[in-house]
Amino acid sequence: MLALGRLIVVGFVVLSIIYVIVSVWSRLTRRRKLIRAWEAEGRPGDRDEYLRKGLDEYDDSFRPKLILLVYIVPVVVITLIIYLTNFH
Repeated sequence: MLALGRLIVVGFVVLSIIYVIVSVWSRLTRRRKLIRAWEAEGRPGDRDEYLRKGLDEYDDSFRPKLILLVYIVPVVVITLIIYLTNFH
């Protein structure tokens, strides 16, 4: 039982680190694309305002929610492996 608790705690910490890294990377990638789009459009208006609106749209999109699969997929896979190992 202690091993399971340790697995859960270490797994949660590792998955949290991965989640933060992927979230920051995805947001920075979106920011770079917005900067390129702003420059390609002939620099319309204020750059900071353009980026803020674009990142607000990104925050409301489905992509940031997909990053939560970083938590769900490994837990489901490990649970399935434990189930199949012990009960089949």
